[in-house]
Amino acid sequence: MNFPSRLVEDAVNEFAKLPGVGRKTALRFVLHLLRKDPAEVEKFGSTFIRLRQELKHCHTCHNISESEICDICSNPRRDPATVCIVEDVRDVMAIENTNQYTGVYHVLGGIISPMDGIGPGDLSIDHLVQRASSGTIREMIMALSTTMEGDTTNFYIYKRLKEFNISVSTIARGIAIGDELEYADEVTLGRSIVNRVPYEKTIAAK
Repeated sequence: MNFPSRLVEDAVNEFAKLPGVGRKTALRFVLHLLRKDPAEVEKFGSTFIRLRQELKHCHTCHNISESEICDICSNPRRDPATVCIVEDVRDVMAIENTNQYTGVYHVLGGIISPMDGIGPGDLSIDHLVQRASSGTIREMIMALSTTMEGDTTNFYIYKRLKEFNISVSTIARGIAIGDELEYADEVTLGRSIVNRVPYEKTIAAK
């Protein structure tokens, strides 16, 4: 692809780094921005700079937040004794959209995947165990994707939590095997949360 300017080429290359964006789409983005008022383009760019500089991770649950403690953890109407364990922020958003869950979360930051070089130490599992040892948590719900990696992570976490007097459950299999949580429809996901089952039963069924 030939470019009329090195600046255009550099901008296309940056957009093409985004997931699912090819070079032709990236070029359309760049040409679109060139047609906009400079003030609009400046606002567009500064929005992402502020996003990267000012956004934090909640000290309690690792969700993204504009403050040290996220809005969910600081909400007095949420049940802090029920913790839903998820892979990443997209899963928090998916579950929140169901309006079926009133507890809090723990964001792992991924799942165990030896093929990708991701082990337990790369995730926030140790902090999850610290939360479990506090004595204030009644139930932990494992809401990871129903993939091999998700099941492996579930089992590892279950073993780490066995020493604590905490009920460990998992979302009901309304989510099809192999599905990513974020792609489940809200009704199915909501029912899976509400109809969660003890994790021990899922082990016995395998």
